[in-house]
Amino acid sequence: MLINVNPLLSPEVLSLLRSMGHGDRFVLSDANFPSYSHASKLYRMDGLTLPQAAEAILSVFPLDSFIPHPVQRMEIDGKPDEINEIHQDIIDTVHKVSGPNWNVGSIERQKFYIEAKKTMAVITTSDSRPYGCFIFTKGVLKPDGSVWIV
Repeated sequence: MLINVNPLLSPEVLSLLRSMGHGDRFVLSDANFPSYSHASKLYRMDGLTLPQAAEAILSVFPLDSFIPHPVQRMEIDGKPDEINEIHQDIIDTVHKVSGPNWNVGSIERQKFYIEAKKTMAVITTSDSRPYGCFIFTKGVLKPDGSVWIV
């Protein structure tokens, strides 16, 4: 066991998050995302909702302040500006854990699939709410351990 590490983070997920560098990305997905066909590496957080997984991940994961949207959600088909329940839950989780100034952007669904294949990994959850797929981009830590904000 480790001190102050969320116990929902498996050794494998911690290893992934630690090995990522600035600008590296991963997908956090719902249970319906085609994870196996889109992941260069696949990690599972079975039994967890997306907000539970995101809260655990964001407890150790710095977001990228060099880009406008370090978290991007999959858009709802034909309704790109609509925020559904799971989108709002992740927006709220980002603000709760990382701070209120982080912006969550969006990507059209088919473009999301293309971008997902370019990420380091997919972390899939048991959440079955539709359009519950997000891309997270890693930021930079300063020597004192705080997140670099530009």
